Amino acid sequence: MNITNIAVLVSGRGSNLQSIIDNIENSTIPHASVQVVISDVDGTYALERAKEHDIEAVFVNQNKYDTKAGFETEILRILEAHDIGLVLLAGYMRVVGPTLLEPYKGRMINIHPALLPSFPGLHGQQQAFDHGVKVSGCTVHFVDDGVDTGPIIIQRCVTVLEDDTAEVLADRILEQEHKIFPEAVRLFVQGKLIIDGRKVRIAE
Repeated sequence: MNITNIAVLVSGRGSNLQSIIDNIENSTIPHASVQVVISDVDGTYALERAKEHDIEAVFVNQNKYDTKAGFETEILRILEAHDIGLVLLAGYMRVVGPTLLEPYKGRMINIHPALLPSFPGLHGQQQAFDHGVKVSGCTVHFVDDGVDTGPIIIQRCVTVLEDDTAEVLADRILEQEHKIFPEAVRLFVQGKLIIDGRKVRIAE
């Protein structure tokens, strides 16, 4: 079976990146390799995580480009140079534009800390907590041209406890993110994810 080369786009500390790396290294995700980690934020800890595992770590500064398309063209150049077959958004805090999305349609996956379609966009955990939901969770989905609107691959529920704070709830959601994101990557690498309109069917 061919190796799937993976790129991970990040903006923060990279705990979901770490869960992907760990699952590849322990062979839970077979036939996959993270080739490059790209951040739009200089000095983020996610880049340090990549370096610790001998993965190329790249900061792409949007301020160097006059347009979003120019910024994404540089990212696309890096992806193509590494023969990337799957792009993961792991705490990447930008909406992906068509320059980057079109070449990777059906091959770009995001993790979101809420049960979509509820509470898309930034701070999904805080949105859910403020709304007073009794159940929250996380979602792995394919990326489309909307904000957290792509076909859903896996979701995991997290019960909101009476004494929860937004921070405590976010931590418990993150624990589940670290489980379902690698699982979605494994299914993709094994060719088991079939996009059928709005639905993602899992071939077993």
